[in-house]
Amino acid sequence: MTHLLSSATQRAVPHPGSAPSFAVISGAQVQEALTGHEKELVALVETTYRLHGAGDSVNPPSYFLRFPDRPTARIIALPASLGGSVHVDGVKWISSFPENVSAGLPRASAVLILNDHDTGYPFACLESSVISATRTAASAALAADWLSRTRSRPTRVGFVGTGLIARYIHTFLAGTGWTFDAVGVHDLSTDSTAGFCGYLKESGATGQVTVHDSAEDLIRSSDLVVFATVAGRPHITAPAWFAHDPLVLHVSLRDLAPEVLLASANFVDDVEHCLKADTSPHLVEQQTGNRDFLNGTLNDVLLGRAAPPHDRPVIFSPFGLGVLDLAVGKYVYDQVARAGQLRLIDDFFHDLRRYG
Repeated sequence: MTHLLSSATQRAVPHPGSAPSFAVISGAQVQEALTGHEKELVALVETTYRLHGAGDSVNPPSYFLRFPDRPTARIIALPASLGGSVHVDGVKWISSFPENVSAGLPRASAVLILNDHDTGYPFACLESSVISATRTAASAALAADWLSRTRSRPTRVGFVGTGLIARYIHTFLAGTGWTFDAVGVHDLSTDSTAGFCGYLKESGATGQVTVHDSAEDLIRSSDLVVFATVAGRPHITAPAWFAHDPLVLHVSLRDLAPEVLLASANFVDDVEHCLKADTSPHLVEQQTGNRDFLNGTLNDVLLGRAAPPHDRPVIFSPFGLGVLDLAVGKYVYDQVARAGQLRLIDDFFHDLRRYG
C-alpha cells in the first residue's frame, strides 16, 4: 500500500522513536522537478564539485558488472556520500545495454537509492535515468562556461552522437544562456540524427543546423565539440582536426586517441576516477607511464589554480561522479516532498524490533 506524504512533512526519514519510511519517486515526478531549472542545477553541480574538492564527500570507485554473454552491456554501481547542506548517502545503479536502441528502448536505465545520514536507512528510490542525464549535462554546461572564460566564447557547437545525453547537454547550454550561430550534427544512426534535428527545431534552438557526413567535417567547423557516443574505443585519431583549438566536452570518454589528448590541454572531474577503465585519459597514462598530460581538474579551474591555454585545444573528460547524482537526487526528493507528492510505501521495513 502507498500513500502521499503531506506537504507539511518534509522528510520520509525517521525521527527519534518513529519507524523509518520509504518513498518511491517516478520518472515523471523527477522530470517535473527538474524541468526549467537548468541554472539552479548547474549552480548545484558547481557547489558539489567544490564540496568534493574540499574533501566533504566520499566517492569510491565505481563498480562495473559485465557479462560474458553480453559483451556490449554493463551495469555500474556508483556509491557515494555528500556533506554540505545535502548531507546524504546513497548509490546509483545504472545499466547500459546498447542493443536496447534497436528495439526502440533507451540504452540506459537507472535507479538511485538515498540513505539517511544518521541511521543509514534508505528513505527513497528514484527513477534515475533523467537524474543521470541531468547531472551529466549540468556538469558539461558548467565546464563549457568556466573553460571558456579566458578564451573566446564558442559560437559554433557540434555534437558527435545525438542521443539523450546530447539532447540534455544542448538543453542545459541553452538554459544557461548559450546561443550559437551554427549547430553541427553527426551520428552513425540516421534515425538518431533525424530525431535530434527534430528536437532542435521544436526547442527553437538558435543557429543554422547542419548534418555532417563525417566527424572530421563537424570537428573542423565547430569551436565547441560535444562527444556523446557509446564508443568503446577511440575512433578519433587525428590531432590535425583540432588545429583550430576548439573546446571539447569529451563526455563519452572513449572517443579520442591518446595522440589527440597529448596535443591538447586536458581537464577532468576527478583524476583517480577518470584514469581507469580504459578511458581515453587512462590510455594516455598507460602509453606514457605518467599523468603529466593533465592540466588539472574542473575544481582547480573553479578555484583559480589552473586555467585553460589559448593556443591549444582544451578537452574536458568527466568520468561522472556519484556525488553529483546524490546532489541532484536529493534536490528532486526535496522538491517532491515540498509539493506533498511523496509516495510512501507502508511497512516497507518490516521487523524493526531489535529482540523480536
